[in-house]
Amino acid sequence: MCALSKYILQGWVRMKSVAVIKIGNLAAANELERGQIQVRDIPEPATGDEDVKIKVAYCSICGSDPHHIQENPFGWDVPFGLGHEMSGIIVEVGKKAVKKGLKPGDRVAGNFLNMCGTCYYCQNGQEQFCEFAGESNQPCMSEFVTWHESQVYKLPDNVSLKMGCLLEPVSVAVRVADKLGPRIGQRIAICGGGPIGLLVLQGIKMMGAVNLTLIEPIGERRMLARKFGADHCIDPMVQDIQEMAMEITGGMGFDAVIDCSGAVGAVSALPGITSKGGTLMYVAMYPKGYELPLNLYKYCYSNELTITGTNISPYSFPRAVQIMPRMQLDDFITTVFDIDDIEAAFNAQLSGKHPKILVRCNRFNDE
Repeated sequence: MCALSKYILQGWVRMKSVAVIKIGNLAAANELERGQIQVRDIPEPATGDEDVKIKVAYCSICGSDPHHIQENPFGWDVPFGLGHEMSGIIVEVGKKAVKKGLKPGDRVAGNFLNMCGTCYYCQNGQEQFCEFAGESNQPCMSEFVTWHESQVYKLPDNVSLKMGCLLEPVSVAVRVADKLGPRIGQRIAICGGGPIGLLVLQGIKMMGAVNLTLIEPIGERRMLARKFGADHCIDPMVQDIQEMAMEITGGMGFDAVIDCSGAVGAVSALPGITSKGGTLMYVAMYPKGYELPLNLYKYCYSNELTITGTNISPYSFPRAVQIMPRMQLDDFITTVFDIDDIEAAFNAQLSGKHPKILVRCNRFNDE
């Protein structure tokens, strides 16, 4: 994801890596305004003493990736690489990477960021704001990545490499549950039935939510939500969200509402379906310049809503690894494109027809 010029690459061996070569909307009708991605040959990353080198099996497309292509919100130098939801097999271990027992041949996934552990935020239990994490951010839509051993987690035996690339999205679901702190019997609604919304739904279901409701216009996603344990689904294209929410909750509103849609047309209605004293959490990546209209008197003074969000997933990866075997992940790994077909992969992503798109970066005999 970081600019290719921002991390150190050594050696002469080359590898394939997906990069953004032009900022813009991939679906723009005007070719001059259309964003562009491309498979490029770049040097393989060197393996430091405390690093492990991973031959990437799969990297799934995140909902944030089109945002990076369309508006480059972090201001990276173009070209810059993409991908942070990765699984693979270790091929090399640095001589000092001995603390986690990792070895060549291990099937792994992990955290795409290496927290420094020394800045104010890391020392204050807020590593999501680490001032130096970006220095470690390598593009995972590549044939190889090199990570510090602290970023890497062995996959359970019953989690395939295809499922393994979902570790980072599952960590987001863990993070949402951590921050929300749901109590058994709370009424909870999730807006947006993309991969994050459906994974959050599964996690919240495990924690005892009732009247668990998904708000989602795409019928196939609503069907998956029912399969994963949703009690109710609302189609915002044909149903009134406010009216349905009040019907489901007996006029009280939901104790917690979680937006995973990132759709600016959907988020403004959510304060109105959150109960008095409830929590409203905005989880997705939104357009950088978007400002939410909010009646502070009504929702913050009178109703005392707690309004918050999430960025990355601090302290959640070890538990995400443990919870993965209990998650229903098969529906997320059915659509796979080879790395050389990256444009087709992103077109499929933009269609909204697939629960998740996986990019195969290397082939392995057992996958």
